[in-house]
Amino acid sequence: MQIYIGAALLVMVIILSILLICGLPLGELTMGGSFKVWPKKLRGLAVSQLLVQGFALYIILAAGKILPLFISGKATKIACICFSVFFFGNTVMNFFSTSKKEKYIMTPMSLVEAVCFTITSINL
Repeated sequence: MQIYIGAALLVMVIILSILLICGLPLGELTMGGSFKVWPKKLRGLAVSQLLVQGFALYIILAAGKILPLFISGKATKIACICFSVFFFGNTVMNFFSTSKKEKYIMTPMSLVEAVCFTITSINL
């Protein structure tokens, strides 16, 4: 079950990132709400963020045997642990955000994502 929840949340974050890159005014959900619309320089850098998010999506789906595993089981477990730590850190950062939207929407999402990756890594 955690595989599907984690994947669904990652898909939502990927869609949010794409919308931010396209210039939609959703910036209050990220980066402390510093930009309502992301500046063009930031949008270019955000493409690399999409690659990381896409890799995280692949890892959780491969760990759940929904997608084929192209790396070893041990490497997948390590990647799950790394993403778990990343999302727990992200949860802390979001919790202390000056943006209420980021704090109340993105904090729970990143916490659930961290728990999903933690459970997945334990089950591998």
